[in-house]
Amino acid sequence: MASKKKILLITRSFYPHNSARSIRSSELAIEFARQGHDITVLTFKEPGQERYAEEFGIKFKYMRYPRWKAVKVKGKGPELLFRRLLARFSKLLVEYPDIEIMYAVSRALKAESGYDLLISVAVPYPIHWGVARVRTPKHRIAEVWAADCGDPYMGNLSDSFKKPFYFAYLEKNFCRKADYVVVPIEGAKAAYYPEFQDKLEVIPQGLFFPELDRTPPESEVVSFAYAGNIRSYLHYARPFFEYLEKCGKEFKFVIVTRDKEVFLNGLPNSRAKLEFHDYMPREALLQLLSRQHFLVHFPYLNNRQKSLKLVDYMYTGRPILSYEATEKDHEKLGNYLSGDFSEVEDFGSIEPYRAENVALAFTRLAERKPPSAMTLDQSEFRS
Repeated sequence: MASKKKILLITRSFYPHNSARSIRSSELAIEFARQGHDITVLTFKEPGQERYAEEFGIKFKYMRYPRWKAVKVKGKGPELLFRRLLARFSKLLVEYPDIEIMYAVSRALKAESGYDLLISVAVPYPIHWGVARVRTPKHRIAEVWAADCGDPYMGNLSDSFKKPFYFAYLEKNFCRKADYVVVPIEGAKAAYYPEFQDKLEVIPQGLFFPELDRTPPESEVVSFAYAGNIRSYLHYARPFFEYLEKCGKEFKFVIVTRDKEVFLNGLPNSRAKLEFHDYMPREALLQLLSRQHFLVHFPYLNNRQKSLKLVDYMYTGRPILSYEATEKDHEKLGNYLSGDFSEVEDFGSIEPYRAENVALAFTRLAERKPPSAMTLDQSEFRS
């Protein structure tokens, strides 16, 4: 067990928000407290966080809540098209509205110091940019800064558009000032600039794993499930939908998503076989997934990213179909729809993803000498 540390965790997403990033940040903070560390969370104030402070011994400090609002995509015809373009390109060109978070973070950190470990959590990346704006050799805030990057930013290959070149300055600036840049998988290292490779540390995204009722499904009709965003995986989802439409088999497709229309449009002849659920607390989601015959996973097109959802899939103990629209995938899908689960892929162990192991990995960073200390001239830190 690492010695007691004073830790500052900076995150936009925290309880009570129900998202993968919020769950991960919340559970990491709880685990730090459970291990006896002095943990402070810098985030945006939301009702219910007082319970966390009392129940788990977590301190909260708050940033000014963002004032800039995202462009609402609504209306019809030309108005809808205009709003979609405005939302897409304001995000792409100036990181609107998340760019405001950079200033909220830097403003809040001016009065913070004396921590052993600072962990900033992206997305959004303006969290890291805000830390970099105020961290100098004279105002380090913490002895060690670990910039936690879930998905890459400049090196993200899953988006249709590349980030504009000028964001490279902000990315290099935070990588230069951070002591460690934390990525969730080994393959993610290729998404970062060569000059910072010695700062890259692989620490998986951590979770708690509750007790589950893994009673096998009793229905003769094969039931399978998919949970989460689908728009990022349409390259595989479209041929998957086409196969289901033509296969002529009975099935029940359980879908937990906010992208309901994508499934309805992709499976117009199978709508009676679809069962939709809105996002739900993680424990309820795990119970729902564990009652299916199998689960569907669409991987990223590259090995730089890995969905945290796959870890929850693994924990349910259900067969997982990782679908990439190959002939072998079609054959396996056909077998699964017929109730033949003899071919099951092994995705590894969940042990590295347990919150207690992830928390230990972070605190060990605070006990190591960073690969490159902040010895740059003060002028290089001016914003």
